[in-house]
Amino acid sequence: MSVDTGLRTEYPFTLPRGYVDEHGTVHRTGVMRLATARDEITTQADPRSKQNPAYLTVLLLERTVTALGELAAVDTFVVENLFASDLAFLQDLYRRVNSEGHTEVAVGCPHCGKEFAVDVAGDAPGES
Repeated sequence: MSVDTGLRTEYPFTLPRGYVDEHGTVHRTGVMRLATARDEITTQADPRSKQNPAYLTVLLLERTVTALGELAAVDTFVVENLFASDLAFLQDLYRRVNSEGHTEVAVGCPHCGKEFAVDVAGDAPGES
């Protein structure tokens, strides 16, 4: 018997540019799951992140990005070969879902001043 806790654990996203595989196929849509304590502890203990603390990001994203386009798996090679803008996007998404618990950001209309929320994980209207 499964119990619906109402806790959201997966967050779909669309990369700004997309990962380009060896065949030239662009993969933009994906899913990130919430990080666990094990994800944080294991990646910090990894020798690669001890040698280069910046590599911690690669390891965390490898573990928490569960799907990207039609790729069979997301591994360190995929994360290492993302465009810088896509890496920054995923770092921000990771921070938002694991620290703040959501992917929305409050914005204001520059013309009328009305405030509203925008989901930064999704595609902008009208884009493909």
